[in-house]
Amino acid sequence: MEKKVRRPPRGTRKRDVPLTEAGIYVAALRLIDADGVEALTMRKLATELDANPMSLYHHVPNKEAVLRGVTRMVGAQFRTVTLEDAPWQERIRLLAMDFRALAHRHPKLLAYSFSHQPDFIQPDDPFWTALTAIVAAAGVPQSEVSKIAALVVAVVIGVLTAELNGALHQWSTLKPHGPEADEDGAADADPGSTGAAPEGPDQDHMFRLVMDTLITGLESRLTAGRDGRHAGH
Repeated sequence: MEKKVRRPPRGTRKRDVPLTEAGIYVAALRLIDADGVEALTMRKLATELDANPMSLYHHVPNKEAVLRGVTRMVGAQFRTVTLEDAPWQERIRLLAMDFRALAHRHPKLLAYSFSHQPDFIQPDDPFWTALTAIVAAAGVPQSEVSKIAALVVAVVIGVLTAELNGALHQWSTLKPHGPEADEDGAADADPGSTGAAPEGPDQDHMFRLVMDTLITGLESRLTAGRDGRHAGH
């Protein structure tokens, strides 16, 4: 009879591939995409990597460090189409749409990062460098480029957070308050309606609306600035 070979318990046998910090982040992202940030533990991560849990601490000190590493890895992977000859309005709209696409590829990670990691965006991140270049190309004074870019990021991340956690859907189905709104609602009501919740918004359309509003506001500010400088001469 063939002798059965006993294998060491999972996580205690020697790995075929050496454990690396980058490999830990890749495995952590898989687990986060599947089950969310809250479900991630160092023990589950070690099991995913077929490694001893204690061996992870030679590369990362704790779960928070893992989350920061994963977030920066994802942020560094951001890519957008560069349209150097296009108007700045088109470039910033495309950049924001590509950033939104990244958020929807990893919604559980990015929803956590937006609300728990204020240093989510770093100075050398592809998104930030592209955004500040576009803002400067729009004609914003160099002394204000970072401030305007930061406000754009704040608005975009706020909207994406509301998309990812469902708040945007909820808010957009609320009816406006007032006599006119009540009359419109009564006129439009279906007599056979059972009071079901209204259908949610087209979030693609709403995000385009946000970008249109941002762009229009920045255009107005730039025009006012130019007019003020001309009036001073």
